[in-house]
Formats: sequence, structure tokens, C-alpha cells
Amino acid sequence: MFFSETDLSDFIEENDVKFIRMTFCDTFGNMKNIAMMPRELHRAITDGIPFNATGLLEASHQNLLLKPDTSTLSILPWRPQSGRVVRFFCKLYHMDGTPYEGDLRRNLRETMKSLQNQGYQCEMGTRCEFYLFETDMEGKPTKKPCDQGGYLDVAPLDKCENTRREICLSLEEMGLNPTTSCHKHGPGQNEIDFACSNPLTAADNMAHYKTVVKTIAAQNGFYASFMPKPFKDCSGSGLKITLCIKKDDKSIFGNSHEALTPEGRAFIAGILNRVREFTMFSNPTINSYDRFGYRAAPSRINWSEENRIPLVQLLYAPGRDGSIEFRSADAYCNPYITFQMLLSAGMAGIQNNEELSDNMNAANENSAIPTLPHSLEESIQLALESEFVRNTVPRAILHDFSAAMQKEVDAYHLAKDPEAFCFDRYF
Repeated sequence: MFFSETDLSDFIEENDVKFIRMTFCDTFGNMKNIAMMPRELHRAITDGIPFNATGLLEASHQNLLLKPDTSTLSILPWRPQSGRVVRFFCKLYHMDGTPYEGDLRRNLRETMKSLQNQGYQCEMGTRCEFYLFETDMEGKPTKKPCDQGGYLDVAPLDKCENTRREICLSLEEMGLNPTTSCHKHGPGQNEIDFACSNPLTAADNMAHYKTVVKTIAAQNGFYASFMPKPFKDCSGSGLKITLCIKKDDKSIFGNSHEALTPEGRAFIAGILNRVREFTMFSNPTINSYDRFGYRAAPSRINWSEENRIPLVQLLYAPGRDGSIEFRSADAYCNPYITFQMLLSAGMAGIQNNEELSDNMNAANENSAIPTLPHSLEESIQLALESEFVRNTVPRAILHDFSAAMQKEVDAYHLAKDPEAFCFDRYF
């Protein structure tokens, strides 16, 4: 929604707003912010707020400008009602006012425009899992899950219920549009689903989602972890991404498997043909690869219209447009890059008229289906060798991201206790 500066000033005064958070994500999807006083809003909109970006983004650009995207105004509901706090997601600029090429929100927005120019519209949604753990007397996290509940359990087995409800209410108050929530398979494991929206809004929602979950969990005496595989013998936590692509107001995935259009098949093929190349971005931790192939987590590059644990699943439900769900990502991904990769890969499939092989249908269990990368190290190499990746993300982002991932791999190999290393990094 568009807000004029006058609208914003009135809103801030009427709601007793005392702090404004200028929010953005670093290269790895971590939320960052600068808090400013409301009297600085005009300067922020007109000129931007300078900050030192060294160590957060591309190191050669030490100073950048933040300008609020005024359509992303949201109140932080867990802050006091008196002296409230709001946040904006921001656009990034060089000090001379030119757009910063590493602004990942802008890059995703440009990908969306490219789809629109080709006659397509896109909506995306997410389903993201996390675990809740007990904390000790000092409030520090333990490795003990908050309950021993299972899939879709209710209280008293589900001891996460009240915390999960508060999270959903906070998300709704912020305008992030959660739809459903439940207890998942693992002890203390939860999932919250979001309504589909345009890809940029969906990425913004996912970026802020983790902050909301951790904040509300802490207020309830729990510790929330998005670690992809915290337990060897329990389900991992993934991020499922729904995509609905329309042309002429009709889903290219049809309303049933039999009605899947040639463009829909090509879009899926584009993702399957490139997923190994961009897995470094969708699964950027060493621990991410421990999750693949265990229980409901995919490991093979396949598709299905049935619930056969495929990488890409066709989704059809009464009253909804046909869509697909990409099922291998996890919450440690940068959603802006990951969403851009999915859209770009699918559109490349359409542009190249790529064929969706029925041999890669998960129903064909006897066929030789390729697998996802087995390690972060393998994913780094595939990304660096990929022409598709080089053409999709700015060179500096690819360099910084892959260098950081390689540093992570090197540190892991030197660790005396690999399991402790992963918990220290990702828990």
C-alpha cells in the first residue's frame, strides 16, 4: 500500500511512535536495522540515512544509504503501546544516490518486472518449520525440546500451542498474513504457513518471520531454533515455497495434473534442471545437508502430483489455483536470492522450451533420478561453475557468498567436534 509522507507523519503521531527501524537484510539473509527518531523521517525519505556497510555487504562499498520503502510500514506489536516502534524495509543506494547493485530486494523486484513484461504474474507463499526448546534458570537455551508431541497433536501433548498462537497473532497484527499453524513431527517442532502474495512481500515476510518467532518464544520462556537438523533421529526443519504462476489470469499449472500446460511443465523443468546450481543459496549451512533424504525431506531431483516426498510437488485444492511447492530449502536461506533463483530458473525453462521428463516423476521409483548436492562444499563448486547463477546474481554477491560458505567449510573440517561446530553455528 502506498503511503505519502503526510500519511506517515499522521500515522506516527496518532500511534505515539517514538522509534523507526530502518530494516534491511545482509547478503546472507540476516536482518539488520538502524533505529531513528521520527523527526528524521523526512530526511530518510528525501536523502537517505548513511551507514557503514563494511562487513555486512560488499566490503569495497563502505558507506551506503538507506531509504525506506514506505509501502512496508508495520508496527512491532511486542513493543510497548506507549512509545511504539515501527519498521520499514529499505532500499539501498550508493552515496551519490545511484542504486546499489547488491540490493537484493531490488534485484528480486527486477525479476518480478521481467516476468510481468513477458505476460506472467506470480504469487509466492511459505511454510516454515522451527523447534522450541526449554531454557535454563539463566534464560540460556538448552537442547531439551519443550514437549514430546507429534504431528498435529493438541494440548496437553502440544505444549507449543500458546506460544504458536501468540506468534500468529503478532504476525497478523503486523500484516504478514499467516494462515495456519500446527505441531509438526518432531518433539517441540512447529510450522506456520503464510498466504501467497507477490514475491517481494513474501520474501519480506519470511525475513521478518524469524525475528518474530524468536522474540515471542523468548517472551514465553522458550528458545526458537531454525537449525535444519537439530536431532539425528527426528525430522528436520525446512522451508517449503509455494509458487503460482499465471498467464491471462490462469495458472500455468492448470487445475489438475491432467490440465498441466506445456508452459507449466517447462517452468518445473527449468527449476529441476538448475536446482543443483543454486542449492548453495537455498541451503547455505553444513547442517542443511544432514536433513536431505530423512523422512519428509527430499534428496532426489524429482516432481510429483502426489505426496511422494518430491522436490517439486504439484498442488491442487478446491477453490485455489494450481501451484507448485519447492520443498528442499531451509530457513537459513536468503529469501530474496532464493526466490529470485526459483523464478529465474522456471522462466529459463519456459524460454528454452525445456521438457519435463516423466522419468523424473517420483512415481517412477525405479528410474535413475539425480540427487541434490550431498554437501555445502559440493554446492559451492556447482554455483561457481554455473553460467545460470553468474547471470542471475551480481558478481560481487556470488563472490562474497561463496567465499563465506567456503570459509565455513574450512572451519568445519578443522573442528575437533563437528557436531558441536554445527550447534555453535546454527542452533
